[in-house]
Amino acid sequence: MILEPNVIVLYVNNLAKSSQFYQDLLGIKLEEASPTFHSFKFSNGMSLGLKAKHAVEPAFDKNGAGELAFTFDNKKTVDELFAKWQEKEISILAAPGTVSYGYTFLAQDPEGNRLRVASLGKS
Repeated sequence: MILEPNVIVLYVNNLAKSSQFYQDLLGIKLEEASPTFHSFKFSNGMSLGLKAKHAVEPAFDKNGAGELAFTFDNKKTVDELFAKWQEKEISILAAPGTVSYGYTFLAQDPEGNRLRVASLGKS
């Protein structure tokens, strides 16, 4: 059996700010909202959840590290998103460039979670 994740949950300090950030970034509406959890559902069945750190049980003492990645088949889309994200004043950690697996840039959300946009193709 292959297990395929269908939900990503990010722990955040400021639920309202992070929720608005992802609504603006992804062009998606809030699917579910409670005082400590917000959820977004994508057309491919994947969901993104935002959970208030203070409500995470059992509590944790360290922050995890990782990236939310968006992959495309061409460099043009990567460059277009880079320009759009700059216009939105999203924090950019690394400008577009070629790496071993393709062409990519790296940004971060207001909580410091990393957002990678990459072209895995050759064009």
